[in-house]
Amino acid sequence: MPSIKIPTPLRVYTGNQAQVTVSGATIGEALADLTTQYPELRQHLYNGDQLRNFVNVFIGEDDIRFLSGLDTDISDADSIRIIPSIAGG
Repeated sequence: MPSIKIPTPLRVYTGNQAQVTVSGATIGEALADLTTQYPELRQHLYNGDQLRNFVNVFIGEDDIRFLSGLDTDISDADSIRIIPSIAGG
C-alpha cells in the first residue's frame, strides 16, 4: 500500500503520525482514503473537491500538477509527500 508523508504542521490532525499508509490507485483515491482516516485533515487540504492552492502533492520529485493531477496513477512503491506552500512578505 502506498504511504503519504505528512508535513509537521498537519500532523496534529493525524495523531502526530509523520507517515500514513493509504489505499488507492490514484492520488485522488489515496487522499480520499487519508481524509477518511483523518476527517479533520480534509478542510486543510481541500476547498470543495479541489486541492487548496497552497497544497502541493509530490510523487517522488514530481509535482502532480505537472502530471495528471488527482488522476495521477500511483503504485505501492511510490513515495507521496504533501508539501504546503509557504508565503511571506
